[in-house]
Amino acid sequence: MKAKDLHHLSAGFSHESFGSQAVFRTVLRALSYPGRPLEMPKECALPLQGHGAAAALLLGLLDSDTSLWMSAALVQSDAAPWLRFHTGCHMVEDKNIAQFLWIANGDTIPKFSQLLIGSDVSPDHSATCIIEIQEFDTATGAWTLQGPGILGQCTLNVLGLPSDFQSQWALNHAAFPKGVDVILASPTHIVGLPRTTHILQK
Repeated sequence: MKAKDLHHLSAGFSHESFGSQAVFRTVLRALSYPGRPLEMPKECALPLQGHGAAAALLLGLLDSDTSLWMSAALVQSDAAPWLRFHTGCHMVEDKNIAQFLWIANGDTIPKFSQLLIGSDVSPDHSATCIIEIQEFDTATGAWTLQGPGILGQCTLNVLGLPSDFQSQWALNHAAFPKGVDVILASPTHIVGLPRTTHILQK
């Protein structure tokens, strides 16, 4: 990154330690209680491109030891240098080796089976996909979710996912303990979908 480009970048967390801790706690709760929309704290300036909740999440989770793949709408935007400058993460062009993936709303979601899915011995060596959506609606409940962290069942309606998402997710869930974990992100909220979560067919 050239020095002359730095003044175009948005700032990071107003307090790096507190901001990262708030994000980490929110992500942990989201993955511990799948299907529950949680507001993402955004104590930072944000890039122009991409949902604010997704950007803040990655700002809090990435560091110099992590790799990130970004979908087409994001990779050429201000979001890429913003994350690279503030986190030191490694941007990769090969989505199949990325530890984190950020997919903009409307961009094609990669096949989960082609990403890092870990192994039976090391299931944690897998990818986390942050997928932008339009919004969540817990009232209408198009999905019924079951699994660890869910008391009985919960319902969730997600607007902005492709029609084949449920079939992709069924294959990912069936591969347990291997598989990817997903965090869905609206502009303001996130929902965790760990690979242990079962989405019942409508």
